[in-house]
Amino acid sequence: ILLWETLGKQFVEYEQVAPFLIPEEQQRRLLEFLPLFLKAWEQSAGVIVLPNIQLLASEVSKLLTKEIKRNLNGKPAEEARVALEQLLKQKGEAGDGHLLLKSVYLLSQTDLKTMWNIIGSGLPAALMQCLYLFFTVPLKKTNDDGQTSEDDAQTQEMLVKIMLNMYKEEQGIEELLAADKLQSLIIATSFLWDQCSHSWKVPTGCVLRTISKAQTKNSILYLQAVDCIKIAVQNLFTLADTLPAFDVCEAASIVLCFVKDSYPVSSALLTEFENNDGYQLLLKILLRCEGLQQNEGDPYLDEILDMLTCLTTCGKTELKVSGNIVHPQLPHFDFERTQPSGMTVKNLQPFQVLQSIFQRSNDRHLCGRILAAIGTIWAWDRVNFFLLEWTLQPINQFTDIIHFKPHPVQVQFFKLVESIVLDLSYVPHEILKKVQYLIKENIVPFCTLTALQCLLSMTQKDLLFSDIFRDSGLLGLLLALLRKEAKILRKSAGTPLPNPKEGTEKELNVVMLKMVAALTARSVRNTVVLKDYGMVPYVKIFLDDECYRSATLSILEQLSVINYEEYMSIIIGALCSSTQWELHLKLDLLKSLLRILESPKSHSAFRACSGFNGLLSLLSDMEGALQDPPCGQWAAVGQNCILELVFYALRGITAALHLDPVNSTFFQRNGLFEKMAEDLGSLGCFWTEGKRQIPVSLEKTRTFAEFLDAAFCSSQPLPEWLKNCIWILSFLDHMVKGTLHQESYFKERKPEMEETRDDQEEPQAQEEHPVAFKRSGNKLPASAYMLWGNPEEKDCTIVHPGAVCVMVRLLPRLYKEGYAQLSQEIQCALVDHIQSLVKSEKSRQVMCECGLLSTVITSCQDAFCSDSHPLHLPLTRVFEKLASQAVEPHVLR
Repeated sequence: ILLWETLGKQFVEYEQVAPFLIPEEQQRRLLEFLPLFLKAWEQSAGVIVLPNIQLLASEVSKLLTKEIKRNLNGKPAEEARVALEQLLKQKGEAGDGHLLLKSVYLLSQTDLKTMWNIIGSGLPAALMQCLYLFFTVPLKKTNDDGQTSEDDAQTQEMLVKIMLNMYKEEQGIEELLAADKLQSLIIATSFLWDQCSHSWKVPTGCVLRTISKAQTKNSILYLQAVDCIKIAVQNLFTLADTLPAFDVCEAASIVLCFVKDSYPVSSALLTEFENNDGYQLLLKILLRCEGLQQNEGDPYLDEILDMLTCLTTCGKTELKVSGNIVHPQLPHFDFERTQPSGMTVKNLQPFQVLQSIFQRSNDRHLCGRILAAIGTIWAWDRVNFFLLEWTLQPINQFTDIIHFKPHPVQVQFFKLVESIVLDLSYVPHEILKKVQYLIKENIVPFCTLTALQCLLSMTQKDLLFSDIFRDSGLLGLLLALLRKEAKILRKSAGTPLPNPKEGTEKELNVVMLKMVAALTARSVRNTVVLKDYGMVPYVKIFLDDECYRSATLSILEQLSVINYEEYMSIIIGALCSSTQWELHLKLDLLKSLLRILESPKSHSAFRACSGFNGLLSLLSDMEGALQDPPCGQWAAVGQNCILELVFYALRGITAALHLDPVNSTFFQRNGLFEKMAEDLGSLGCFWTEGKRQIPVSLEKTRTFAEFLDAAFCSSQPLPEWLKNCIWILSFLDHMVKGTLHQESYFKERKPEMEETRDDQEEPQAQEEHPVAFKRSGNKLPASAYMLWGNPEEKDCTIVHPGAVCVMVRLLPRLYKEGYAQLSQEIQCALVDHIQSLVKSEKSRQVMCECGLLSTVITSCQDAFCSDSHPLHLPLTRVFEKLASQAVEPHVLR
């Protein structure tokens, strides 16, 4: 602060005596003052405290301007360039020129008033002359170690920063015009780009872009008067034939900046650019960029494309087009209410350049940038899509050639087509016809796949597309293609055919099936079309391949809407004909069956098609599957998947019985509960030896709920066979209550094809496909157990009494040699649980009315007839409770 006070007093003294001093003395005193000024600035962390900083800025800038002019006066360009470098570079103790430059640099960063004083000194014009010489006259020099070096970086940075600060102000641009060097520098960039000083290319471009953004009417008139843009375009035409593409892009982007940035003030430079084949120049330059690496020419290539995109809105009058809206359209589409904004397309010429580049180039980066530009134009105003498509028809024309483009460009293009529907809510019928033709021709399978995925996204958006694609013939085309593929699959069943294109072709089949599924979903008419084409036998063929199965099941489920019996016949038939080891197929079929059984109308068809016997046959096919330890091929399958299959088979039976007295009576009268008990008992985890069990004394007893907790949640060690028994008893417990068909805690899995597609670059909407929950160590997380709740919590109503009989039949089989005490403990727990189930009068009445008492008693006679057996008394109490409700009490004797 003291130093600034001292400097302030010195500068006030200088200010007072300056008018009376000769110029040489003024200059001497000012140059003596500046080192102290810079020292104070350094010590005060860049804070300047002077009473009249504007006067100091004016005096220093005038002196710097005078010194620059003196060094340039009358010298040839190269001598003037050397003299400027000598003036401005730092020599030992700072030279006068460098001292002045650094002082102006610091003062230019203070405030706007100070900047105006610097601009008024004539410095803008003087520095433009310096920049012109530095750019156009390359001057190499050698340093001490013999290597060439460019101009001093610090000096360059200060010069450029001063110019940027001055030229962003309108006043700075007006002062600049006095030097008559602006147009010379712009033209120099257009023909000396390969001969200029390399280290000054980027700074010069940066300064010219700053000037471009601050153009005024006078600066535009000045450039127009000297034909600056015309000459620059002519020069660039020559450069475009000789220089590398990225160099031409850098030079052209500077000229194009002046054209684009001047338009809000005046259209003169744009008109001059257009009248001198400016767009043809850009087309020539951009086509030369084909094959560049993605980082070459950037950011200048992208800058040119961005400016071209902006120029589409530069026009004096709104485009007037009257398109013919083809119907049908989406319900919420209303073109008449589409109001244009200020960002509508008014100039088609720059867009024609973009369109021509896409049509003539196969470069991935270039084509991708064009499509991105079109998306940007549409985003500015939704009217732009219609203005362009009803005049130049870019998307319509691109569809004819898209199969020639690289794969990523094809993906991007069809995403753009998809956005017409998803974002603009418009159905482009003509474009869709061409996309459909692409699919029909199938010239490039990947392109066909991507096009079909596009149409699939549209179909999933609105039901209207189900009608559109049926009437256009797409549904018929897909059915014909799938019929052909199904015949190939049938012939090659069990014989894998090696084919290098199998991946894409298989994905195409997947998407075709998904498309048919989407077209038939909620559309009875389309489902009838599929049936009338005789496609049902062919669709069934796709069930065997896991990649095709999800979509195939969706199609068959839609078929059930018009014929439940045909659907049931197919699914039950497929379940029964599947091999013992096709567990994933069985699971998928069962899950599909459950979705259809949600409709009560399907229950009679399920019964008529032997659905109950079909599901029970699944259980009988798994005889010995849950043995501990597992044996044979079951060891490779894993008990997780087996238990899940048991779960879904029991869920299917429960769903078919739910609120259906006819099915319930059928199931009971045909002895299917006994069959279920027999099949579950043969799985391998239940005792099957038939020997009489020897009672043991129990030191402790656990409830059924505690056994559930031990099996599913806790770390208490239970043998594998017992865990599996508890799982099955839990399923039966929920079946008793009629809620098993509503439960689900097995996680879902995607099929192999969808998992593969998720990792690829091209995005594709995939449906999640269910299969198995992986149990670590055969334990469930606590969240899964919570779904079951505590079976002892409250009284419950028995919905399916036959399931209680199954539990009682399995009771003697809860045994394993070597685990006598544990076996008896779980048996006691289950008896107590059964007793809680029949606690209520209503539950006992249901049990007695079902007519299954005799079978329940018989199943326990041999195992627990001894009075000393711990289960004898609790079982007797259960039977006594049931006897009190029995219609025929003699049954209990």
